[in-house]
Amino acid sequence: MPESKGERIRLYVRGTILGYKRSKSNQYPNTSLIQIEGVNTKEEVNWYLGKRVAYVYKAKTKKNGTLFRCTWGCIARAHGASGVVRAKFRKNLPPASLGGRVRVFLYPSRI
Repeated sequence: MPESKGERIRLYVRGTILGYKRSKSNQYPNTSLIQIEGVNTKEEVNWYLGKRVAYVYKAKTKKNGTLFRCTWGCIARAHGASGVVRAKFRKNLPPASLGGRVRVFLYPSRI
């Protein structure tokens, strides 16, 4: 029986949007780079591959009775050796999202 006055439970891991995948002169906005909290090596990234990611943001006008909107994506692969991942979203993330937070959900599970 859940208590209403208990501590809130977070069912996702926080991540930060670092930017788009890019080279020296080109950037590829269809792939976003995300640093997941507590993930610092390429080996730790393997558990998050295929997990769903949500970018939740606030808009000016109400839709479906709320000001909040969400863009969904999934973790595609590692980017380098420091625990950064590449994520593909259904619609490319806007430039205003860079530096913002994403929620990395713990499903679908591969266990």
